[in-house]
Amino acid sequence: MQIAPLLHVGRGVTAIIGGGGKTTLMETLAEELSKKGKVIITTTTHIRRPAQYETLLDADEPAVSAALDRSNIVCVGEAAENGKLCAPRLSMNALTHCADFVLVEADGAKRLPLKAHAPHEPVIPANAQRVVLVVGADGFGKPIRDVCHRSERYAALCGVSENALVTPELEATLILAEGLGDRVYINKVETAEDYDRAAALANRLTCPVTAGSLHKGVYLCLR
Repeated sequence: MQIAPLLHVGRGVTAIIGGGGKTTLMETLAEELSKKGKVIITTTTHIRRPAQYETLLDADEPAVSAALDRSNIVCVGEAAENGKLCAPRLSMNALTHCADFVLVEADGAKRLPLKAHAPHEPVIPANAQRVVLVVGADGFGKPIRDVCHRSERYAALCGVSENALVTPELEATLILAEGLGDRVYINKVETAEDYDRAAALANRLTCPVTAGSLHKGVYLCLR
């Protein structure tokens, strides 16, 4: 089963935002889309350097095009602290001249399953044709302070304390308050309880929602 069609990821720039699992989703999409064309993975913030793909630093368009002739997936960015990558010097528009698909990790979550966004986040490219918001189902039923990046802001937007347990209702309140993303993907949905919670969240949202497990490669359109 493939997730790209369920998320309606097409040619051009797709931004991936939200909680933990963004990098795995980006790499899963890259593998699927590489069967249809050339793929660039990159960031507007910071990502770890992928071991499985060629990474280009300080690259111009000819260098990126040449790398894509060698392999259908390449990573483009600039060197940052702690061995990570930050945004490339080439514009997102320039990257679309080189590849059919440009997948952009557009914010960070400190590896936590859920996230509230600061005013300066996420950094979504102006030419993004799709913005996918990732939600980690493993955050449900746990205290906001333990599973949410920017937990204080998350609690404030939901009108509860940081000690409150995350519910589908609270996550829906947050998503609707922020108004980010035109697709929601709920990851780590593997049990009957996970699916019930994912469905409860989907029922409170207005955009299309997909749930599943990137680890297992199983997905379901909920809305």
